[in-house]
Parts: sequence; C-alpha cells; structure tokens
Amino acid sequence: MLHSESFGQGPDIIFLHGLFGAGDNWRSIGRALSEQFRIHLLDLPNHGRSPWTDNPDLPSLAESVADWADQQGLTRYHLLGHSMGGKVAMQMALNEYANQIDRLIIVDIAPKAYAPHHQDVFAGLHAIDFDSVKDRKAVDAQLTPYVQDAGIRQFLLKSLYKKDNRLAWRFNVDVLENKYDAVACAPEVTQPFNGPTLFIKGMNSKYIEAQDQDTIQTLFPEARAKLIEGAGHWPHAEKPAAFKQILEGFLGPN
Repeated sequence: MLHSESFGQGPDIIFLHGLFGAGDNWRSIGRALSEQFRIHLLDLPNHGRSPWTDNPDLPSLAESVADWADQQGLTRYHLLGHSMGGKVAMQMALNEYANQIDRLIIVDIAPKAYAPHHQDVFAGLHAIDFDSVKDRKAVDAQLTPYVQDAGIRQFLLKSLYKKDNRLAWRFNVDVLENKYDAVACAPEVTQPFNGPTLFIKGMNSKYIEAQDQDTIQTLFPEARAKLIEGAGHWPHAEKPAAFKQILEGFLGPN
C-alpha cells in the first residue's frame, strides 16, 4: 500500500509528485488549502516511503493510486499531478478511473512522450560514494559536478535518509533509470476526459509547448490553462502564493 499523509477537512484532493520526489513536496500547498479541503499527499511507488516495484509504467502507477483511494473509501476526489505525477493523473483520467475524478489539475507536463533528459541526474546519483559520505553537505559536494543547479540538488537531497546508520536514497534509482521510458511515454488513452481540467505551466518551463495545445484540447475538451510568471518546472515551489490562488479559483464553486 502506498505511503500517504492526510489532513484537513472538506472535499478530497489527491496530490501526486514528480520524478525523484515525494508527497512531502506538496505539504506547504496542502497546509494552505487544508481549511477548505481534505488533503492527501501520496508517495508513488519507488519513491518516498512507498514500496519499490519492478514495474513503474503509467498504468501500474495509476492502478496503485486508484487502489489506495479505494482502500480509503474515496469514490470521488479532485486529482492533482505534477510532472511524472501529472502523467499518472492523466493516465487515470483518460482510462477506467475517469468517473472517480471530480476536477483534474495537471502541473507543467503534457500528454506526450519526452526524450530522456535526466542523464546528468542519474550520473550524479550513481557517483555518490555512500561508504564515504556522512552528511548532506558531503553528498551535495559529490553531486555538484553532475547537477549544477543548486535548486535541483536541494530537491534531490530531500530524499536522503539514514538506513542501517548509512545514508541512502528513498527513491529506487536503478528501476527509475532502467525503465525510464515507462514514465517518459505518453499516457494511454481509452477516451477523452470530459471533466473540468486545469493545466498550470511555469512560464519559464519548456515542458508544455504551443504545439501541445491541440492534443490537450482533444484529450481534455474542458481544459483551461494558467501561466505563472517567473516560474519554471516547479511553479508550486517557486510561486506558491500565485499557485494557491489559481488552485482556489479552479476548485471553488463555479
């Protein structure tokens, strides 16, 4: 069963994080919304405190989320996914779980296949000598030659933990690398999702491009889009106030 954290009261919102992340990435936004909504922060398989699996493809990840919701007795909920989590959310909405989703929020990802673009991150993760590093500062130093962006390094370092008195990653590096195409691919489609849908894009991010609009409108006929100025691929972390305002506008009564 997936690891999760739930708090707040009101209509249910399930949050799905991106590659190398965890449900904890969404705690600040979740807390800000918790007086109006019941928040559920999930760790997807091979991430956070959830079990590891050899099969990380989008249908399997979607099924794991739907099974979790069923175990919690959730029959109807809002669903938000960022990056890889957005792919999982789209997989759910475009297939057999559509009738469970009230409103769908997709953060900075499109329903398409992406070329591999995390090679430097994987190289850095493999370069860490866990026999010698004793703290986050030492891990950061070994990561830096591979991942120059300090923000991305800090994001990765959130998934460090102590295991048997030794630092380790909470995410399953080998499976995520060896089966990268399983989540980089486009979601499978049984039918369009006709429910209210919002795509949120960081203006400085290239994950959603102008040429993706036709596909988005075909698969999500009720889709709207919001741009967040001054934000990249993590608009919820870079511009949290603007992000919260957009969410509240979309999830509030229409």
